[in-house]
Amino acid sequence: MKLNRKDELLLRDRALNVRRETLRIHGIAQGTRIASSLSPVEILVVLYYGKVLAFDPANPSWPGRDRFIVSKGHGSISLYPILSELGYFDKSELAIVCQKGAILGAIPDPHIPGYETINGSLGHGLGVASGVALALRNANRTEKVFVLVGDGEMYEGAMWEAIMFAGQHRLDNLIVILDNNKACMLDFCKNVIDLEPIDKKVKLFGWNVKRVDGHNIGKLHNALTSFKEAPTGKPSLLVADTIKGKGIQELETDPLSHTKNINPKDIELHIERRK
Repeated sequence: MKLNRKDELLLRDRALNVRRETLRIHGIAQGTRIASSLSPVEILVVLYYGKVLAFDPANPSWPGRDRFIVSKGHGSISLYPILSELGYFDKSELAIVCQKGAILGAIPDPHIPGYETINGSLGHGLGVASGVALALRNANRTEKVFVLVGDGEMYEGAMWEAIMFAGQHRLDNLIVILDNNKACMLDFCKNVIDLEPIDKKVKLFGWNVKRVDGHNIGKLHNALTSFKEAPTGKPSLLVADTIKGKGIQELETDPLSHTKNINPKDIELHIERRK
């Protein structure tokens, strides 16, 4: 299903607003991973506002929902403003992230409405998702399981075990989105372990793979809807090429942006630049 021009522009505006709100959250809670959370903004916007996921904010445990497992939890603070706007929890929570009594922390927890799981150290979300996908299929359910993973996670052996498992069992209700921002905690990925060509490598394990610009709303939407609506008998991977710290120049070019904070005094300046 192709987005019309009007809807695509609306989703672009949504993405700009999510970036602004994510920056505000970081200004309040400096423990949040801002660079990691800015790269998947368009992915999250397309999933939730582009009518890709089936969900019900009034009933987060609705059996008919598509499961969305955020494996790179630390890098999903940009999901907070989306969930609050959709009605999963009150918007007032965005002003007290990481404070006493808040439900929102620097690392998301499954007590947050809209989050399916907590996956501990990186690399376990895909294994959990594979199990959920297999269980749904065995129960003759039609819901899909979407997973957001980071490229730094791809260094984990558990990821490749899950890739092999899902390929072996032809879990075509499993859709993985790789936020391929090309930087891990210690450096750019190419200087640590070069994953490329990651799309060709995963395809060898029996996966259906596509690769798009991860900041292009239209291309993301086309790829994700085609995966959902036209399963191929294989699990699907979308390699979304993104930029870590998208929109903040000093983060985009810093190999150590993963742990860098933006001075709270500069947050409003960056927000103004997003307008």
